Amino acid sequence: MVSTDRFELHAPFKPAGDQPLAIEELVKGVREGRQHQVLLGVTGSGKTYTVANVIAQVQKPTLVLSPNKILAAQLYAEFKEFFPNNAVEYFISYYDYYQPEAYVPSSDTYIEKDASINDHIDRLRLKATSALLERKDVIIVASVSCIYGLGTPENYRSMCVRLEKGSTLSREDLLQNLVDIHYERNEVAFARGKFRVKGTPSKCFRRTWKRRCASNWKGNQIERICEIHPLTGKVLREKERAYIYPARHFVTTRPELDAAVQTIQQELADRTTALRSQGKLLEAQRLDQRTRFDMEMMREMGFCHGIENYSRHLSGRPAASARPA
Repeated sequence: MVSTDRFELHAPFKPAGDQPLAIEELVKGVREGRQHQVLLGVTGSGKTYTVANVIAQVQKPTLVLSPNKILAAQLYAEFKEFFPNNAVEYFISYYDYYQPEAYVPSSDTYIEKDASINDHIDRLRLKATSALLERKDVIIVASVSCIYGLGTPENYRSMCVRLEKGSTLSREDLLQNLVDIHYERNEVAFARGKFRVKGTPSKCFRRTWKRRCASNWKGNQIERICEIHPLTGKVLREKERAYIYPARHFVTTRPELDAAVQTIQQELADRTTALRSQGKLLEAQRLDQRTRFDMEMMREMGFCHGIENYSRHLSGRPAASARPA
């Protein structure tokens, strides 16, 4: 894919019928700053092509929201055909199976949350996020429910690990940075989200890549950066710089994490006190046990399952406030 930073519409036909007028009015509305516009048409009337023409004229990054995954897949394929040289990305829920956690106080039964994540869709989600940070010619096709489980854009951008040929960065600092953004060291199963260190070279399999990034050091200076084939190890191309984005969308800095644990602990004390005053001892005990386990995981690992449940504390927002845009 060639980055042009401009949307280039490719279609074997021109707008026809009511499409030219619709495109003109929609473009005019966008440039005038209208917050809401409606394009109404029957199935097969060319609404997607009309919107593609609007995107090509206004030259703005675009979010296309679909009510379900099936329609999102169809729109993704159509926009990929219209904009083959631009970043058309796919961002939908990555669960193949999801069982929410549940608790039955009468029998003190706790059913733990269980989920099966589609690795391919996870890669596409992370690829979409990195495209937004690296390019201007981006179209994101997403389903409505996809926004849950996301952290703040500022943290995701600031915690990106930047490698540049000739720059000074010790290998130990790089490894610590990779751990901080949830990469795991694994010398055997080298899959996405893992890194490997053998001698002076280190290799990282970025979560958004199908290829690996390898770096060589001379002292504390980065001597060489290259992409290598994931199976053969053959060097595919040399790079002047590389960006390694977090392995998960929900990332936060250590000071913010420590502050969040303190406020979580305070809210936990308030809630358990309220439950005990109502005679709900089992509920209070279970809430205390579960939350303390999550806090311990956050202290030690920087992450816990269901960390999105603590998003208000991690972003420092007051109760009942909206999540960051």
